[in-house]
Amino acid sequence: MLPELSASFGVSPGTAASSLTAYLLPFALVMLVSGTYGARWGPVRTIRIAYAGYVLAAALAALVPWFWLFQVTRGLQGVANAFTTPLLLTKLAAITPADRLGRALGTFGAMQALGQTSAPLIGGLAAEADWRWAFAGIALVALALAASPLPPDDRAGEPGSRLRDAWRPVVLWAGGVVFLAWACLAGLPFLVAFRVDDLFALTPGVRGLVLTAYGIAGFLAARLVGAASDRFGPRVALAAGLLLGAAAMASIGLFPSLPAVTIAWAVGGVCGQLVLVGINATVLGGEGNGRSGAISVVTALRFLGMSASPAVFTGLYHASPALSFLVAAGVLAAAVPLLALRPKSEDAA
Repeated sequence: MLPELSASFGVSPGTAASSLTAYLLPFALVMLVSGTYGARWGPVRTIRIAYAGYVLAAALAALVPWFWLFQVTRGLQGVANAFTTPLLLTKLAAITPADRLGRALGTFGAMQALGQTSAPLIGGLAAEADWRWAFAGIALVALALAASPLPPDDRAGEPGSRLRDAWRPVVLWAGGVVFLAWACLAGLPFLVAFRVDDLFALTPGVRGLVLTAYGIAGFLAARLVGAASDRFGPRVALAAGLLLGAAAMASIGLFPSLPAVTIAWAVGGVCGQLVLVGINATVLGGEGNGRSGAISVVTALRFLGMSASPAVFTGLYHASPALSFLVAAGVLAAAVPLLALRPKSEDAA
């Protein structure tokens, strides 16, 4: 709906696109601390307040007459959503037997992949009538989520939760791995769009179909990925995701074939799930206080890695399209040795 935003507010397409940054930057930065504070205040109460805040921010976005105020509402949406994902993951881990955690995280990842894949389609359909309906719709969804049942907290918050508990070596290790993976894999749909447009001159609709291969494959494979993590361990899932992801990114850069690019991008979606389930199982597999803060920090670094991709790879692509994908593949492959450096002196959570 970016073209419709541009026309409605009378701003350039580039300025309209900055609404993505206005959402993602507060989302990622606040998430560095949201898990710790949410655990301290009580996860269920925090999640409900966050959804209620999202209702208000999304409803305001549908009504504002000025772009600067629309940007403010996007930032508020990012702040509100920063208090949902890490706390929901922590609740999921708390109610799931340890030997089935990978499968549960795989299901969670499948739902995320489905949402990320369908969101552009739903938003585009809403924009056919008026882009404001999209924000009215997500306000209603957030309202329903705020009223939805959640497993009760074991106790009224974690008053002993401390920010420093979330910044332990094993958490920073996991965050560094997922930062690299998301910067060089999940953050590259724009680069794939450039590639298929330059090679095959596809229409926007067909380019969009190619890009959905990532999310669809991730959705279909997520449960199997989770089961593999349960059986072979999170570290094996991580290694497989990084190595296969490197091969997939290299293939996109080296093989000028539309089926090859589409299949490679779909494989990338499976690899993204392998990395995500492996990292989340590593961080959430422990016991005690600090899991909310730890997964919050790791998730924030994941999205910061995604947000870094355009700045890192756009110029490189214009210099050499194949090289940009080979660099991404090289970083993914180089991250595999980091798995052997995981701190062993403390629990992941």
